[in-house]
Amino acid sequence: MSPEALWCVVPAAGRGARFGAAIPKQYTLLAGRPLLDWTLAALARSHCVAGIMLVLAADDVHWRARAEVEGKPLLTAVGGEERSASVLAGLRALPGVVAPTDFVLVHDAARPCIGAGDIERLVQLARPAGGGLLAAPLRDTLKRADPDGRVAATEPRESRWRALTPQLFPRAVLEQALASAHAAGVAVTDEAMAMERAGRHPLLVEGAETNLKVTTPADLELAAFLLAGRASGC
Repeated sequence: MSPEALWCVVPAAGRGARFGAAIPKQYTLLAGRPLLDWTLAALARSHCVAGIMLVLAADDVHWRARAEVEGKPLLTAVGGEERSASVLAGLRALPGVVAPTDFVLVHDAARPCIGAGDIERLVQLARPAGGGLLAAPLRDTLKRADPDGRVAATEPRESRWRALTPQLFPRAVLEQALASAHAAGVAVTDEAMAMERAGRHPLLVEGAETNLKVTTPADLELAAFLLAGRASGC
C-alpha cells in the first residue's frame, strides 16, 4: 500500500427509492453479488486507497459485517437521512490516523465501475489544487423544459460538467463545509457543492463516462455489461 494512500468514505445509508426495488439499491444483485460489494472491491484495489469508512443506515439488516475488503481495513458508521449527513458522520468516525489536514475521498456506493486510473489521476491532480472531483464534460444538447414538459429553451453546454465521484478534499475543511450547510438548512447534493458554498473552487478532473451511477434497472444492466467486459479484458 502506498504511504500516500487515503481513506475513502462511502455513504450507503440511502434507500434508493427511485430504483424501485424491495431492498435498498446498494444490495441489489449485480452479476451475482450485491452492488455495494463491487464498489467496495473496486475502491480497495486502488493503491491510492488506504481504507474505507462505510456509512450505513441505523436499521440496515442487509450488511454482512466484515473487517476488510481486498486486504484493506473496512470500518462502518451510522449515517443520516441525507447523503451529506452520512458523509459528515463518516468523516467524524474516521480513525485517528487520518489527521484533520489529510485529504479524504468520498465515493458513491452505487458507482461500481470506478477505475483505478481515474482515482489515481484525481489524487495526483486535485490534491495539489486543494481539492477536486471527477467529472465528465456535457456532450449532449441540453434542453430546459417548461411546466408542461415542452422545450422552453436550448441551454449552452460549454463549460457544463456532470459531477461524478470520487471527490477529494481535506478532512477538516470538508467537515466544516458540510456542518455549515447543515446548520443553515441547505441541502447539498455532493461534497463539491458544500465546498463551493464555503467559497472554494474545486478542480474538475475528467473521468471516464463508464463511471456511471446505478439509479434505474437499466443502469444495473449496463453496469453488468461494463464489468463483464472489464473482466474479459475488453
